[in-house]
Amino acid sequence: MEAEIITIGTELLLGELVDTNTRYIARALREIGLDLYRTSTVGDNIDRIAEEVQASMQRADAVITTGGLGPTIDDPTREGIAKACGVETIFVPELWQQIEERFSGFGSVPTENNRRQAYIPAGSIPIENPVGTAPGFIVETDHSVVISMPGVPAEMQHLLVNDVIPYLKRRLGLKSIIKSRIVRTSGIGESMLDQIIEDLEKLHNPTVGLSAHPGRVDIRITAKAKTNQEADKMISSIEATLEDRIGRSIYGKDDQTLESVVVDLLKEKRMHLALLEAGTDGALAASLAEFPEIIVSEQNLSEIETDEILSAALKEDMQNTSAKAGLLLAMQPSREGSSAMIQVILPENEHTEHKSYDAHFVNMKIRSVSYALHWLRRLLLLAS
Repeated sequence: MEAEIITIGTELLLGELVDTNTRYIARALREIGLDLYRTSTVGDNIDRIAEEVQASMQRADAVITTGGLGPTIDDPTREGIAKACGVETIFVPELWQQIEERFSGFGSVPTENNRRQAYIPAGSIPIENPVGTAPGFIVETDHSVVISMPGVPAEMQHLLVNDVIPYLKRRLGLKSIIKSRIVRTSGIGESMLDQIIEDLEKLHNPTVGLSAHPGRVDIRITAKAKTNQEADKMISSIEATLEDRIGRSIYGKDDQTLESVVVDLLKEKRMHLALLEAGTDGALAASLAEFPEIIVSEQNLSEIETDEILSAALKEDMQNTSAKAGLLLAMQPSREGSSAMIQVILPENEHTEHKSYDAHFVNMKIRSVSYALHWLRRLLLLAS
């Protein structure tokens, strides 16, 4: 079984609003084992909505739309879906009564244009909206089903959880679940990682995929099974293989960040951190800004000094503040690229790394921050 999501609203295409609905719906579909292969966004235009919905209906068992169910002229989702399904919109008195009751609860009276929200495609199943004024609806066809919900996130989420997901499970006879785990790595490039786990990326269930970020690469493991226990077992098997092959590069899972993992290690080792950076515009300190309790000293130099001067300055700062951990990042841009010096100082260990990048300075600055935190984590794991 397959699904597609269509978000509707010109404001989304203009970048005035950020689409959070697709992510929420995608996760809900994953939990009931419904595969999502495509998402799209279309503006507030009847013909374009109809065209997009028709195309999705040809490919998917379920088409879910959000947005465009308001009371104004530029809320044409009802008409667009009706056109896609070859029917007219009809007025539903029961929906109008619900809308009036909702306004009454707000201490208000609906205006005449609110009556538009009581129109839905002929033959569709209405979905009452107890948290807003825009009802949703479901249009069933021989080969697909179109489900339309409001674009307001709180309203959409309520209808999705309480009405849409139970309906989809009944309609499509869904009896499996899809679970995902993200294994987070640093200090290893995407191409190198791809070579090491190429065989895993060819699996069909569970599937394994890569997502690269500057200085970090995520490995996504997705399993489809009949029970949570079966899915967890499949994911754990892949995790064990990853641990064997790239264990030193794995810093966390799911919602963990490299920054939070480093801070947790510093707390575990009862260490405070002295930071010294040069030529980075304070990028390293900014990455740790939400953890001020762990940083006892922070220096951001605009001029690049020699490695020896910078290292001596960090050690002096650590001595003055009694910091047991020190981290230095210095970057020098050039026409050919950028170079970086990274130094980690701990009571029992010290590591200095030089990196050269043939790429844009801004991207390399983020990459160097990741690399500096990577080495700090590595040495903290070895610390007593």
